[in-house]
Parts: sequence; structure tokens; C-alpha cells
Amino acid sequence: MNRKQLKELDAIDQKIATIKGMQLDRDITRLDKMDLAGESLTTLNTWKKSFQDAMTNKIPQVEKLVTEAGKDSASYRLFKARKSIRQAQDIILPTFEDAKNTKDVFSELLESNRENQVQYDALLKTYRSQRKMVLADSFDYGTALDQIEDDLAEMESDFEEAKNLSSQGDHVEAKRVLSKIKIALANLDEQLPKIKAAHHQLETVFQDQLRELADAYRKMLSEKYSITEVNFLNEIKGIHDDIDASRSLLSELKVQALNEKNKKIATKIDALYGILTKEYKARPFVEKNREKVFTAINRQQIASQQLVEKLRHIDESYELTHGELDKSKRLTKEITNMGHQFTIDTQNIADGKGVYSEIENSWIAMMERLRKIAEEEQEMSQNVDGLYDSESVAIDSVKQFKQEVSLVYRRLKRRHLPGSPESFIQMYTLVVNEIKKVSQELDQVRINMEKISTELIQISDDVERLKREADDIINSANLVELTMTYSNKFADNDAVKKAQQAATQMYQVDFNYKEALDTIATAIEKVEPGSYQRLENAYYSELSTK
Repeated sequence: MNRKQLKELDAIDQKIATIKGMQLDRDITRLDKMDLAGESLTTLNTWKKSFQDAMTNKIPQVEKLVTEAGKDSASYRLFKARKSIRQAQDIILPTFEDAKNTKDVFSELLESNRENQVQYDALLKTYRSQRKMVLADSFDYGTALDQIEDDLAEMESDFEEAKNLSSQGDHVEAKRVLSKIKIALANLDEQLPKIKAAHHQLETVFQDQLRELADAYRKMLSEKYSITEVNFLNEIKGIHDDIDASRSLLSELKVQALNEKNKKIATKIDALYGILTKEYKARPFVEKNREKVFTAINRQQIASQQLVEKLRHIDESYELTHGELDKSKRLTKEITNMGHQFTIDTQNIADGKGVYSEIENSWIAMMERLRKIAEEEQEMSQNVDGLYDSESVAIDSVKQFKQEVSLVYRRLKRRHLPGSPESFIQMYTLVVNEIKKVSQELDQVRINMEKISTELIQISDDVERLKREADDIINSANLVELTMTYSNKFADNDAVKKAQQAATQMYQVDFNYKEALDTIATAIEKVEPGSYQRLENAYYSELSTK
């Protein structure tokens, strides 16, 4: 603890020595000789008082506490020494900070006169250069010149004030004024190119563009262009009003607002150029494609009328189930309306009232629509052309179905079975009636080919089912006879006898050949497993070779 306290005492001694080594009393003597005044003098007196208080009161008090703490520490009265050290630290630390701040302030005051003079000379040189440039290019600033000269005059007044303050010894206030001048010069240096550019834009660029726009507009009117998108001359007048508003902003040096206003003016001017350019570019297209559009409308109008007549004729024999006739009439009317619009457009062009850009867009849309109409009408024509072929196919299909059903019927007859199952008779009757119904529909004055086509698909499925049913009946009957013959081997078997009797009833009376086969086959399988499978395999093997 004793060693630690001795280090703390050394640190306090070092701070005292540092304060004394700052030679603040010498700085005060030099500053007193400068005859400071105003804010500078007030600053000097404030920090001088702080330094004098430190030298006459605080440092002597600290030195006394350090001496007492040293004696106590040497006698190992450590707690008493510690108390003195703490008191000394509480005084010396803020005193040391004040001394450093005082040194900084005194140094600034000592340097302020020289620095102010250097800054004054540099700023004055910049000011004179800017003033000379403004006077030389005075016509380039337009209405802003008066305000610029007022700002320069105010700066000149500030220079005079800074000079007087320096001569009076108030260097702090003089520095503040010089800072104000520096900011004003920097702002002016930044604004002058922008002001010059904005003035050039207002008085040269915009004026030339507006004259060019007005001349071009009048020339285009004389050449029978029609511009209805905006009131062109009123737009130009409005832009001139905007330019006057920009001149007011220019005179007040409101550079940011001025630039934003000029951008809006430029956008409006570009829009007017765009309108004229659009009409100028549209005219060659209209003149080049007038005959092409006229021909396309007439050609498609003729094709549409021919399709309507064709559909009317077809509608007498066939039902047009997808509204083809009504649709073709609507398309024909649409094309007729296009022809009317084309006539109006060409008349407006002749009268100098045609807006070429609008006509261009209209004609492009017409050509695209005509292309799609042609595709739709071609598809309709192809679809109805297929009705004749569909009818021919339907007639042939009905004939074929009749032949197939007849063959199925004769095939069963040739087999000389006791009778036909009820399910087969119902199926046969259904198919015959279906074919008869379609035949009658084909004999109608107006045929619904879509409905007939659907019905023919169903008949085709039913005929195939009828064929399979007939095959099953014949095969089952044949296999019953073969199996019954084979079952005679087991005539002494009661179960087989009973199965033979039941199968015979089903075969001869009920005409249920499939059930009869299942009955006798099950019986012999129980007596001789695998026997029926051999019979069946042999039967179908022989059948496949025929």
C-alpha cells in the first residue's frame, strides 16, 4: 500500500509540473500585449481567471496535501496518507483538465490574428475573382444578376466588418464573420454554373425549341395533318407561362426549385415533340397501306358473304349445332363495320381531319382482326364441308352394322339351338332398334350429324357386345354337349346324374347355356379333377385352327 501511494503522489507531482510547464503566464503576457477586445477579451479574462485561481489556490493546496501525505506515508500512517491523496486527486484532476483547455484557448487566441489575416486574404482573393467573373459574364445570369450583386455587396460589407474587428482586437468575432464569408462564397461558387446553365436553358434552348415546335405545327396543319391529342398552341402558351415562373425562381436564386421546374418544362416540350413525331411517322404507313387495307376488307367481306350463303344452304340439310350460321353473320357484320370505318378514315384524311397515328393503330388492329376472322371462317368452312363426308360414312356404317347383326343372327340359327337366352334377345332387339333409329334420322330433311355420330359410336360398341354374346352362347352350348357326353363315364355316380338332369333342363328349357356348362363341369371336376379343363383346352385349340 505504501508503494502504491508513493506512485500516486508521483503522478500528482507530474501533473503539477506539467501545468507549470505549460507556461500559461507567458501566454497571458503575450495576449495582454495584443490589446484584445470584444469576445476575444472576454474569453481571455475568463480563462486567465481560471489559471490564476489554479496557481494561487488549487495548486498550493494540492502541494500541501502531497507534502502531508508524504510524511504520513513515511511514518506508515497509511490511512491518513490515503485520505490526503484522495483530496489532492479530487483537486488536481479537474485543475489539470482546465489547464489543458486554457492552453488550447490561449494558443487559439495567439494564432487567431495570424490565421484570420491569412484567411481574410485568401477569401478576399476568391471574392474579387468571383465578382470579376460575374461582371464579365453578367448577361449569362439573366434575372439572377441583381440578387447575385446584392449577395456580393453583402459579402463586401462582411469583409469590412471582419477587418474592423481584427483591428480592434476582437479576433474571435472576426473569425466568425470570416466563416460566414467562406460559406457564402462556397455557395455562390456552387450556384453560379447552375444559374448560368438554367438561364441558358430558359432563354435559348427552350425558346428555340418552342419556336421550332410552333413552326412545325403550323407547317403540318398546312400539309393536312390533324393533331387532336392536345391543344398544341395552348400547350406552348402554358410552357411560356412556366418559363416566366422559372425566371422568378432564377431572380431569387432558388436553384433547386428552378432546376426541378426546368425539368418539368423540358418534359412537356419533349411530349410535344413526341406528338408531332408520332403523327409525322404515322403518315407514310397510312399512305402506303391504304390500298392494302381496302383490298383486305373487300376480299374478306366477299369471303364472309360466300360463307354465309354456303352455311344457309348446308343448314337446309344439316343441323349446324355450334351456331355456325349466326357466328358467320356476326363476323360479316363486323367486317362491314370495318369497311365503314375505313371509309370515314379516308374521308377524314382527304379533309385534313385524319389523325394519322390513330388511323395507323386502327388499321393495324383491323388487319390483325381480319386475319383472325379469316382463320375462324376457314375452320368453320372445313368443319361443315366434313358434314357430307360424315353423312356418307354414317350411311355406310349403318349398312355394315345391319350386315354384322344379320350375320350374328344367321350364325345362331345355323347352330339349331333349342332357343336364345333372354339377355341375347334383349341385346339383339336393342341393337336392331338403334340401327333403325339412325336410319330414320339419316332420312330426315335436316340431319344432326353430331348426334348421329355419337349414336353410331354407341351402336358400334353394342354390335361388338352382341358378337361377343353370340360367341359365348355358341361356345357354351358346344362345351355343354362335349361335357355331357364325357360325363356318361360316370353314369353310376348320383351327383353326376343329378347334374346331367339339371344341365339338360337349363339347356333344353331355360336356354341358359352358360349355367348348364357350369353345372355339369363342376360335377365331373369333383369326380375327376382336371377333366373339364382338358376338354375346354382341346375345344378352343381345335377352334383356333379352323
